[in-house]
Amino acid sequence: MRNRPWIVDDDLWMLIEPLLPSWPKKAPGPKPVDDRLCLQGILYVLYNDISWQLLPLELGFGSGQTCWRRLGRWHEASLFEKLHHILLAELHAADALDWTRACVDASHIRAKKGARPLARHRSTAGRRAVSTT
Repeated sequence: MRNRPWIVDDDLWMLIEPLLPSWPKKAPGPKPVDDRLCLQGILYVLYNDISWQLLPLELGFGSGQTCWRRLGRWHEASLFEKLHHILLAELHAADALDWTRACVDASHIRAKKGARPLARHRSTAGRRAVSTT
């Protein structure tokens, strides 16, 4: 059987499930698609690089629109940031991280105190033209 990387195994799901925001008790509309299936639908779309509208309904992940909305809801709840921190901590505890391959992006790191200020940039905003009359 071919490896399907969008399938979430039980161990990973045990880490993710407690981080999910809860649904309102009396949510309007039909019963929502199971969170695990929705996550697998999101991973399917990302792995196969397809548009949300092309997510096949017969896979059972719900519609592309449903998965897209759930992705937005989870993003607002910082689910992926929290999961990232948990997975990094587990990998670090297992001594499974190779820090020699780490990279720091300067756009996300504050400059040291006392660093020279950046040069002022000239404005590129539009200005009134000089009158020639």
